[in-house]
Amino acid sequence: MTTRWLTPEEQRAWRAYIAASLLLEDAIDRQLQQDAGMPHLYYSILSVLSEAPDRRLRMTDLAERLKITRSRLTYAVTRLEKDGMLRREACRYDKRGSIAALTDEGFAVLERAAPGHVETVRNSLFDRLSAEQVGQLEAISTAIAAGLQEDGRPATDDVPWRRRSSTGCS
Repeated sequence: MTTRWLTPEEQRAWRAYIAASLLLEDAIDRQLQQDAGMPHLYYSILSVLSEAPDRRLRMTDLAERLKITRSRLTYAVTRLEKDGMLRREACRYDKRGSIAALTDEGFAVLERAAPGHVETVRNSLFDRLSAEQVGQLEAISTAIAAGLQEDGRPATDDVPWRRRSSTGCS
């Protein structure tokens, strides 16, 4: 098999993408740590739960939406639960499953953190792009995500966020 080396243009694009994504994640993390005392992952968990019906999601669904492993999610949820921002509930359909539920306190923390977070995202990303580039960014990101999520592996493979439970909770 012959290695398909990157062209000079692809190499520049790859390096620019890596630099931009690392710098953006760092800017977002620093802002959230400073303003809300939490990393971006914790904010993302609260945000996803705030948009869910009844502010509750199965842990496996939450891991899938965030594209993180169950163990990483469990660690973060344990910390957020200790801080009173969410609680775990037993699943009434499956005794092995659990649900993460956003508390009123967690929602209030999210509401306080959201304006600074949005301003950081706007300043760090969208203010630097034209309307056309925003559309291109969406199209490119969507194509990459779709390709990586549809790489031919079945939904039951060992990637934690792809596992499906045949019962109501997990």
